[in-house]
Amino acid sequence: MKAIIYCRVSTKKEVQETSLERQKEELKRLAQQYGFEIIKVIEERASGYEIERDGILELLTLIKEERVEALLIQDETRLGRGNARIALLHCIQKEGVKIYTVSHHGEIQLSEADSMVLEIISIVEEYQRKIHNLKIKRGMQRAVEKGYRPERNLKNVGENAGRERLELPVEEIVRLRNNGLTFAEIAATLRGFGYQASKATVHRRYQEYVEADMSETLVKSNEL
Repeated sequence: MKAIIYCRVSTKKEVQETSLERQKEELKRLAQQYGFEIIKVIEERASGYEIERDGILELLTLIKEERVEALLIQDETRLGRGNARIALLHCIQKEGVKIYTVSHHGEIQLSEADSMVLEIISIVEEYQRKIHNLKIKRGMQRAVEKGYRPERNLKNVGENAGRERLELPVEEIVRLRNNGLTFAEIAATLRGFGYQASKATVHRRYQEYVEADMSETLVKSNEL
């Protein structure tokens, strides 16, 4: 199993160097005991109440990119304290990574209260996902009811991958906007049909269309 060792002390004082070294040595022995392959040892000097830590960001990135299966820490407070600890435990466990600690002599044993909080967070996230999907479905239904025909507008989806500017069906954005859909609903509708469009991007393309239309109108009026 691929594993990461994470060590943390709260200050940058020289006396804490001994603590970092002790944590590292103890965690290396724990990794050896379980036969883990250590791919990275992360050492950090920062408060556990802070969540924006370079070491933590590196840890979360490695978990995703290297398919890490285990995280080794001295105890759960090394990961974080207060709300930061709960948030990080949730992020790590959601990726399917097992946490091992020296203090537990193996896989972490969370308190009943912590387990309950993490379960509640997972339930809330699941319902947020369902609500988001319902919004997309609702936007798609409204768009189709108002005349949007995806089979006529999805022929070129994916052909422009890699371009900096995302290709979107601007005419459909304008028509759906004129039919009363919000920018958020239009964005959700386009995402449902394969376009990776955000509300801000849809709004920007609509404004560009309006400004271009106004400019064209002014040119024509000057010509007259």
